Amino acid sequence: MATVLYHVGRIAFRWRWFVTLLWVAVLGAVGFAATQASEAPDDGFAMPGIESQKAFDLLDERFPGSGADGASARIVFIAPNGEKVTAAKNKAVINDLVKDAADGPQVAGAVNPFQAKAVSEDGTTAYATVSFKTAADDLTDAGKEHLERAVEQARDAGLTVETGGDALATQPAAGGSAEAIGIAIAAVVLLITFGSMAAAGLPLLTAVIGVAVSMTAIIALGTTFGLSLTSGTLASMLGLACGIDYALFVVSRYREERAKGRAPREAVGMAVGTAGSAVVFAGLTVVIALAGLAVVGIPMLTKMGLTAAGAVLVSVVICLTLVPALLGFWPNAVLSRRVRKGKKPRRTKTDSAGNVKNASSRWASLVVRRPLPILILGVVGLGALAVPAADLQLGMPGDEAKPTSTTERRAYDALADGFGPGFNGPLVIVVDAKGADDPKAAAATVGKRIAGTSGIVSVSPAQFNPAGDTAIISATPSTSPTDSRTIDLVKSIRAERGGIEAEAGATYEVTGSTAMNIDVAKKFQDALIPYLIVVVGLAIVLLMLVFRSILVPLKAAVGYLLSVLAALGVVVTVFQNGHGASLLGVEQTGPIMSMMPIFLVGIVFGLAMDYEVFLVSRIREAYVHGERPAEAIVSGFRTSGRVVVAAGLIMVAVFSGFIGASESMIKMIGFGLAIAVLFDAFVVRMAIVPAVLALLGDRAWHLPRWLDRLLPSIDVEGEAITRKHPAPTDQGDGQGRGNDHDNPERTLTLTH
Repeated sequence: MATVLYHVGRIAFRWRWFVTLLWVAVLGAVGFAATQASEAPDDGFAMPGIESQKAFDLLDERFPGSGADGASARIVFIAPNGEKVTAAKNKAVINDLVKDAADGPQVAGAVNPFQAKAVSEDGTTAYATVSFKTAADDLTDAGKEHLERAVEQARDAGLTVETGGDALATQPAAGGSAEAIGIAIAAVVLLITFGSMAAAGLPLLTAVIGVAVSMTAIIALGTTFGLSLTSGTLASMLGLACGIDYALFVVSRYREERAKGRAPREAVGMAVGTAGSAVVFAGLTVVIALAGLAVVGIPMLTKMGLTAAGAVLVSVVICLTLVPALLGFWPNAVLSRRVRKGKKPRRTKTDSAGNVKNASSRWASLVVRRPLPILILGVVGLGALAVPAADLQLGMPGDEAKPTSTTERRAYDALADGFGPGFNGPLVIVVDAKGADDPKAAAATVGKRIAGTSGIVSVSPAQFNPAGDTAIISATPSTSPTDSRTIDLVKSIRAERGGIEAEAGATYEVTGSTAMNIDVAKKFQDALIPYLIVVVGLAIVLLMLVFRSILVPLKAAVGYLLSVLAALGVVVTVFQNGHGASLLGVEQTGPIMSMMPIFLVGIVFGLAMDYEVFLVSRIREAYVHGERPAEAIVSGFRTSGRVVVAAGLIMVAVFSGFIGASESMIKMIGFGLAIAVLFDAFVVRMAIVPAVLALLGDRAWHLPRWLDRLLPSIDVEGEAITRKHPAPTDQGDGQGRGNDHDNPERTLTLTH
């Protein structure tokens, strides 16, 4: 592996014009294909295997042309204090709005609240439903603006009017200025790490090119494979994150090899052969985690995982080819200013062996001297933070989780006050009476029995399809959609199915947004453990190949689980239990978004294995070159500790930008990812990992002979190319341990 990549790096460096133009051509080709591709169909959010999805599919089949997929707006009217919406003046305003809304573009119909009996008992609140012929994403600006003007006219007449539904829903905003600050911090971290604008900009440039290639390819292949920009959301995020990290490690190793006195082309070959090998295996672990999303059994999530895996593979290939090619154009630009100007190196402290001391090596020395206390502190600390994760409740927060500054949240609260907390999430009972002797009587029996269920406050009359064999019944719970008692209610209605169906002579299923959210949460919760087992198990095998050890991969997996569970515990503490929520601007706490744990597990797993491979591979490199276990830990941290810290800070900064979003769900994702990377990069990889390795000593690198013979030999550390191509500062040292890691004069002499 290392030998092949060594030659790849040298070839890319030599044929830099060809490689660069090839990537430009690839980007141009996929970009042109994307412009010619037809728009991909909406991939939706189908959930095979759950009851609410089966009921929804039955509705599509039995109620053709009903416009069930069309957008809708629920217009909520609140009378001024002391008045009622039924007053003549207010009633006239509402009637005018409904009439005006019904005449708007793309509108299928508008239901008058006074005809539909959609007025609260106290007469202070009413609502009208406006249905559209197309989905929310396909609504034109003219259609939206027409409805907005009608709403404003009603407000000018003195009524308080709020709008719910998806037709006029405010689009979730990203982090805004906070996100921009996060990206700026990432750039500053790179600049401080490298001391060179070129070295800081190169990882950003190649990562952006990789994301551009991936996203345009997704658009170009969208129609063929049913992909959409929604499928590419995770691809863009991970493509950017991994692209920066991978280029960062290769550029850092290139600078290190130049400091040893190697010529630019040779330094590129060594960097790609060593750091590039780690990039390949780190990328494979990320691909495993993303492809493992297929375990969940949700088509949209499978597409997201596979497209993101493709983006990561593109990032790996760019790192191995385009990065060395660009280094060929500017071999000295990525070096620090002091080195480029030929100044003498700053005085640096060295240890007894003559190795340079830096902050990373000093920290590693401290951990090696006191491994047990640091290990206990790290494990106990993360374990304590993980405790609240045991109370994790999954759900799909709706309008109730939005800020009170949004009209959707105010509409939600007004309906809850006027009609009860369960009104915002009615249960839809789909009665299949196709085989019943009297379909109407069968539907009436189902409705009557469900109305008698504890927790149901009202049940609507059955509405039949044109064929008269399928009915819809709306049942309103007494509790809010996210209340745990509503979950119990849905379970109770389904548990009574046998007796009710036997009495009615017809079958029924429970669906609606509330039931769908409950089923989705259950499906994700059931899939979380199998997903963890698959990705962690495969990663252990892969890391066993890389490190030729059993204990090191097990340690990596346990450390990753600690960081993920601690991050989930903190997310539950803030967003579910409300402790410290106000500091993040979270106005309403509740269940954790169903997809959040899966995304957290997948993304953090990829980044954690990146840090593990890059850090521990340098430790093993020093060990196989003859250093004692404790010395190897310090050597590994001396050369790669600062870069791993920089990579972790970059990801924390980028993810933290999403905490500034107005949407609670986006805040949750940004906060969860940022805190998980913080725990994994700085507590697990920088503290627990060296502590465990120090305690294990030589046993950390032990592999049974039978297993050693069974596993293929993979030279990730580049031992073969190091022996064959020793650096000028390494010659005369049989183990390749050169101490002149920061000799700018030697570097510039070889450069010229």
